[in-house]
Amino acid sequence: MSAPPGPRRTTLQHRIRLLVAATITYNVIEAVVALAEGTRVSSSALIGFGLDSVVEISSAAAVAWQFSAKDPATREKPALRFIAMSFFALAAYVAVDALLSLLGVREAQPSLIGIVLAAASLVIMPVLSLAQRRAGRELGSLSAVADSKQTLLCTYLSAILLAGLALNSLWRWSWADPVAALGIAAIAVREGLNAWRGDPCCS
Repeated sequence: MSAPPGPRRTTLQHRIRLLVAATITYNVIEAVVALAEGTRVSSSALIGFGLDSVVEISSAAAVAWQFSAKDPATREKPALRFIAMSFFALAAYVAVDALLSLLGVREAQPSLIGIVLAAASLVIMPVLSLAQRRAGRELGSLSAVADSKQTLLCTYLSAILLAGLALNSLWRWSWADPVAALGIAAIAVREGLNAWRGDPCCS
């Protein structure tokens, strides 16, 4: 990736900072709701979704830290490494929690709040992700693109979460919740590997 010169570069850097701030704000709300509701109904998928929001906040903060430097390129690699490790930590926790649920340690209860949250994220997160990815690609920033992929990951996770919660709510298929959580963990591992390699491709 090659960065554009002059005023356009400054504009793109400012745009990325604004998008990062918007992403952090939404994910703070998302994390609080998902973690609280996931704990209340013993939902591995909701807890995993909430933790992903925490990871997204950390990822966005890493990009914000990078672009606070006079030369953001000097902080590119550490930001990518941090994003990758965040993905791996999320995957490990969610996978263990989901397996415990499948083994019968606890059973997830239906959650209307979780369904509403997942549906809202399906609408909001793709918009934020697309805007940041376009700006990141034009600027030539791998970390901004990686962070946009993490935001897009929230869309995929929202769809998986919505399916798991809906199946549990409609037919009381409690196994659907930890299976959805394992899907979340698998996607997190893939995206962590992409970030570690500095892969600018879309998921």
